[in-house]
Amino acid sequence: MKILVVDTCYPAFLTSHYAQHPGLDEAPYTRQWRALMGTYFGTADSYSHYLAVIGHEAHEVVVNAEPLQTAWAAEHSVRRPLLARVRRRAGPELVVAQAEWYEPDVVYVQNLGFLSPDTLAALRARSRLLVGQIASEPPGREHLERFDLILTSFPHFVQRFRDLGIASEYFRIGFDPRVLQRLGPTERRYGAVFVGALGRLQHARGNDLLERAAGRAAIEFWGYAAGERPPDSPIMRNYHGEAWGIDMFRVLAESRIAVNRHIDVAEGYANNMRLYEATGVGALLLTDAKRNLGELFADGEVVAYRDEDELVDAIDYYLVHEDERRAIAEAGQRRTLTDHTYAVRMQELAGILGRYLS
Repeated sequence: MKILVVDTCYPAFLTSHYAQHPGLDEAPYTRQWRALMGTYFGTADSYSHYLAVIGHEAHEVVVNAEPLQTAWAAEHSVRRPLLARVRRRAGPELVVAQAEWYEPDVVYVQNLGFLSPDTLAALRARSRLLVGQIASEPPGREHLERFDLILTSFPHFVQRFRDLGIASEYFRIGFDPRVLQRLGPTERRYGAVFVGALGRLQHARGNDLLERAAGRAAIEFWGYAAGERPPDSPIMRNYHGEAWGIDMFRVLAESRIAVNRHIDVAEGYANNMRLYEATGVGALLLTDAKRNLGELFADGEVVAYRDEDELVDAIDYYLVHEDERRAIAEAGQRRTLTDHTYAVRMQELAGILGRYLS
């Protein structure tokens, strides 16, 4: 199979990335692409790397990385009006030209609402299968109906999409063990940490619980949208700034406990990336209790909390009982490195796509 992965990155991350690498925005496409993938932000190049291991060809395009897309357009002699629109940050249709150049069997879209329905239709016409992957609030039906297949790590979304007449399959997120090589040796210098979105929209309930818990337990915070919190928030008293990609992984790897909470739209289901990122680097995962958590991790591999009191009590307990904390963390890491890597996931993905292409 030949797969074109269409992805986006958080704008704040892209701004930070290019600011840290002066001159990178003028570099050739391949150099920019490798630098961006080397951050391990999001899924980075995990799909193309592990698909290649099992004999498939894939490439990620990051459609909202303007300097990267401008470099691709210039190197592929894209007509001037479209190149100008890319430079004005108004040219997501460049991805159609990329699909024409790449000639994929599958176009695999990671952000279902970013491209217009017309652009999605154009991508569908230039491949055998247009696939979307989602773990967030879905866009409108006009977007969804452009896809031949939607994969989701939300178990409850599968039937909802099928009820709309859209093929859907359950597909979990994972961990890229190459992160461990990139990090090298680390020391557990932090106690309990949280890294992630700190705003008050999609994560309202989870973040409000974290804020209350932070007033009672020692939790260190890294993340974005912290400006939505009042200056006297318990979160802001222990806030250390943003941490993207490999910097996020380093914070987790240097922590004894990684606190997790799910987006509101996850409802009663465990699904997010932090489940695997935290366990993958060997921190004890302390996550909100969900009905399917036992399908992902066995007893003794992670710790679940049901409310503020249980979260606070667990932090206090495992910061004191180091042997128990380490045993659970090591068991959780073994589980993730055995069952939840992107090497495993790409085997699963290839099987799903193969069935729908046949």
